[in-house]
Amino acid sequence: MDKSKNVFDNVLQIIGNTPLIKLNRMTANFDGDFYAKVEAFNPGHSSKDRIALHIIEEAERQGILTPGDTIIETTSGNTGFSVAMVSIIKGYECILAVSSKSSADKIDMLRSMGAKVYVCPAHVNADDPRSYYQVAKRLHEEIKGSVYINQYFNQLNIDAHYNTTGPEIWNQTNGEITHLIACSGTGGTISGIAKYLKEQNQNVNIIGVDAYGSVLKKYHETREFDDKEIYPYRIEGLGKNLIPTATDFDLIDRFVKVTDEESAHTAREISNTEGLFVGYTSGAAMQALKQLNEEGEFKPTDKVVVVFPDHGSRYMSKIYSDKWMADQGFFDVKNEVSTTIEYIK
Repeated sequence: MDKSKNVFDNVLQIIGNTPLIKLNRMTANFDGDFYAKVEAFNPGHSSKDRIALHIIEEAERQGILTPGDTIIETTSGNTGFSVAMVSIIKGYECILAVSSKSSADKIDMLRSMGAKVYVCPAHVNADDPRSYYQVAKRLHEEIKGSVYINQYFNQLNIDAHYNTTGPEIWNQTNGEITHLIACSGTGGTISGIAKYLKEQNQNVNIIGVDAYGSVLKKYHETREFDDKEIYPYRIEGLGKNLIPTATDFDLIDRFVKVTDEESAHTAREISNTEGLFVGYTSGAAMQALKQLNEEGEFKPTDKVVVVFPDHGSRYMSKIYSDKWMADQGFFDVKNEVSTTIEYIK
């Protein structure tokens, strides 16, 4: 391996050190400077590469994982892809319990990476035996020599971002960051980054992004779990119908909720204005930034970092499909379908 010549022994060695890219056109009239931490530059195209590698290597160090073992995980798609990628390099079997809300693109990608995939109904309670949480637990109990990563309740999820993403953002902004905006699902990304940034400067504002239909924002504000908040929504990898212990709510200053429709359109807007082909949760994070700007949250001297978690290629059958958008009722007078394909006969 010769990192100075950009030569590596395997794909795992290029996880992390993703770029911080200035947002220009979408924030041209906003106060402050705005940057995207673009996690699609990881080899598995998402921030989940970081936790998959860290958790698996920690399990190896502790002797929990040994050659020939099986790794089991619950996932909306991205973590599963990263776990499958790490498993291939390290020689483990991989079994994934996936929410049916995950795009067909994500499920096909998981299968292409050699994982055995169980697709579980999305809109059931977390303790329902059909939920992807319970299916993963059952498989772990049934399969000898298996390890269940359990990202929602694994402190190592936070540690991975505390050790890597947080320091990267701090160094890339020369310690001048004033706001961090990140989606919260398992909460590992936002909590790990927040822990590091708050240790450097307690005044950095940490803003979580939640979905309508999720319990996280209300729990943050009241510390009460309210199941009346729960209803189906479309965004993958954002929000929850349970309270993950991988979320450190004390480190998050506030939550902002975003809608499925606005997040989808904003993701498409990022692609068309900034040239960054990003996923649904990136659109959600940017939508939160837009809402905060409308509230007057930012000053001209602010330096704001928004985390774009994954790549748009995982949503070709969803937000980048005009048919899917139309089927969801996401096209109206304001957002009509614009055909840019012309067939020559």
